[in-house]
Amino acid sequence: MARLVALIILVIPGIFAAYGIKLMRDTFFGVSNLGTAPLWLQFILGLLFMIMGVGFFAGFLLRRDRKNGRVSERFKEKKG
Repeated sequence: MARLVALIILVIPGIFAAYGIKLMRDTFFGVSNLGTAPLWLQFILGLLFMIMGVGFFAGFLLRRDRKNGRVSERFKEKKG
């Protein structure tokens, strides 16, 4: 059950990141998905979605690997 919850927690930010990439790609080709919003706003929103999705995924993996002791010295938490 815990693995299923972890998978769901990781899939949702992955969907946001994929949608962000789609928004940036559509901006490059001049397709507006947000109605009458300008294309530069669509690109910024897509970039924000992508950064948040990838950042959440990377933070989740870093936290899990720190907990299991699988990170190098420079990524370990400093005590004191």
